[in-house]
Amino acid sequence: MTVILGSDAAGKTLKNIIKDYLLENNYDVKDVTEVNKDFVDNTLAVAAGVNESDENLGIMIDAYGAGSFMTATKIKGMICAEVSDERSAYMTRAHNNARMITMGSEIVGVTLAKNIVKGFLEGHYDGGRHQIRVDMLNKMC
Repeated sequence: MTVILGSDAAGKTLKNIIKDYLLENNYDVKDVTEVNKDFVDNTLAVAAGVNESDENLGIMIDAYGAGSFMTATKIKGMICAEVSDERSAYMTRAHNNARMITMGSEIVGVTLAKNIVKGFLEGHYDGGRHQIRVDMLNKMC
């Protein structure tokens, strides 16, 4: 698995902290950030990296997480969640098979952001009855 990271200018500092955290914990990381571009372009870059392999997961950070979330959900086959707590990050993997999350650097602090990332990356899709909803989501785009 490779973790695809991205941010806009507002999320750059938190993204770099998360990047260091991931590298310290032996994750493969690909940072696709182009700070001179806005959240739309950087979100599209993260999603493209996620879609390169079924094993990849993505994290996009902007000021509030909402704009990046809205962008990611426009991409066919991308299941993304905007998260600001650890439990939601974990459960969106378990029940929704989300492959990408967005966070807001003006909403979550450093410790919480690290815990969100940990929950997201350690979560595993449960499948089963949840697949019905995942299929429904994928048919929408």
